[in-house]
Amino acid sequence: MTPIEFDDVRVGAYMATDVEAARPDDRVADVVETLAGATNDGGLPVCDGERTVLGYVGASDLLAVSDDAPVETVMRRELVVVGPETSVTDAAHAILRSGQQFLPVVNDAGELLGTFSNGDAVRSQIQRTTRSKVERTREMLEQTHATAVGVTERNVAVSSLIPTQQEVFADELEGRTYELKNGLAEPLIVVDYGPETVLVDGHHRALAALRLNVERVDAYALSISPDEVGELGLRRSARLGGLDSLADVAVNDYV
Repeated sequence: MTPIEFDDVRVGAYMATDVEAARPDDRVADVVETLAGATNDGGLPVCDGERTVLGYVGASDLLAVSDDAPVETVMRRELVVVGPETSVTDAAHAILRSGQQFLPVVNDAGELLGTFSNGDAVRSQIQRTTRSKVERTREMLEQTHATAVGVTERNVAVSSLIPTQQEVFADELEGRTYELKNGLAEPLIVVDYGPETVLVDGHHRALAALRLNVERVDAYALSISPDEVGELGLRRSARLGGLDSLADVAVNDYV
């Protein structure tokens, strides 16, 4: 796995595709109701029947406006849009310069494909950082055990994780809990060693998932065969530390 450079990451890989949109003749009252239950970062793209983007309406645009007014009377017609091949870096800069809460992502015909927000930019940066960690971990394992190490992306059962770290810190655990609740937590890094799943990186995130009763989380899994490596160093460290499950990890409240 080769680390991904940030400028090589494209909007299409991280944009939200399950996007609600308003129509120009929708009543303001109906759009307010839609926004109340939506996750479109406080606004909606406005599209015609062919999903061509015509404008944008934010929550602030609907203040002190008659409930029966059509959205086209208050929507912003000058807006910045991006394509799925736009780099995440350029899209993040466009959000900053334009002041829009999100960018509609459109095809060459101007049809809505999804939206890209600051939160999506953060997720892409997290993924880039994690992939670099995975590559370093893979290289370390291959050099230590003189064997090839495969890498896959999958979700893992939190209850099956064997930790390699004896304690976590309470303040960082709270931070990881917040990130997990808001979909911003980076994937774990684990080693599949036969039937065992050894946790390498992400102990605070794993403990946060356990606290939130999240059964499975995303992870990069590095695979090592017990037939080729008699005793995995990480597994030996866990055994010597008396670590069989996340319940064995202490939470340090030291400030």
